[in-house]
Amino acid sequence: MAALNHIIIPAKDKDASAAFLAGILGTEPRPQWGPFRPVQTSNGVTLDFVDSRDVRTQHYAFLVDDGEFDAAFGRIRQAGLTYWAGPHKEQPGEINHHWGGRGVYFEDPNGHLLELITKPYGELSDLNN
Repeated sequence: MAALNHIIIPAKDKDASAAFLAGILGTEPRPQWGPFRPVQTSNGVTLDFVDSRDVRTQHYAFLVDDGEFDAAFGRIRQAGLTYWAGPHKEQPGEINHHWGGRGVYFEDPNGHLLELITKPYGELSDLNN
């Protein structure tokens, strides 16, 4: 079975973007590799930031455990970042509790919408739960 290995993320400043994400996730950016500044997740997927003049914002979701959520959410609040309970920036200053877990949305320095969740999403028909 295939597994996602890496994804390239356009950024206005790859080093600042990698440092931002790594800081929220409680890790360190990896050394530059070619034109990329990687951040590796706990499941081995690497997000490779690259400098670009053409940044089209995307959505990136990270499944974390409860302890990781608490730590990352604390860093989000400590940094004074705006955060939302919903993907369309609804319910500012709140988190969600979908499927018995917790989730939060916030932006990185490029405007990419980042999401932290503690439970994988269920069926699409369950989105309003």
